[in-house]
Amino acid sequence: MRTEPQDDAAPIDLRERDARERLARLVTQLFERWGLSTAEQAALLGLSPDNRSTLARYRKGEPLADSRDLLDRAGHLLGIHKSLRILFPHDRDLAYRWMTTPNRRLAARPVDVAVRRGFEGLLALRRYLDFERGT
Repeated sequence: MRTEPQDDAAPIDLRERDARERLARLVTQLFERWGLSTAEQAALLGLSPDNRSTLARYRKGEPLADSRDLLDRAGHLLGIHKSLRILFPHDRDLAYRWMTTPNRRLAARPVDVAVRRGFEGLLALRRYLDFERGT
C-alpha cells in the first residue's frame, strides 16, 4: 500500500533529528509518487547524480543532513507538492504526474526545469505554481 505525503500545519524544528527523519520520508515518498529517476531525485536535492547511497539511506529512514541548502530544497519540494494538491484537488493523479508531464508554458517537463536550473529552478517552479494559484 502506498502512502501519500501529508501536509501538516504544525511547525517542526529541523535541528532535531526526528524532524529531519520525517522530512526525509516525506520527500522520498513524494519522489516515488512523482515517478522520478534516481538521478532526478539526486539533482533536486542538490546531490551528485551518482549519489545513490545517500538517497537509499534517506529511503531507509536516515534523517536529511543538517544542511541549509538541502533543507531549503526539501521545503520548496513540499511547497510545490502543496500547490499541486491545491490546483488539482479532484485529480490526485494529475497532481503527481505534473512534474514529469511536458508543460507548454515551461517548454519542458517541470522536473527538467528544476534539474537544469538547480535551486533557482525549484524556486521558479514554486513561483509559477503560486502564480497559477493566484497567490
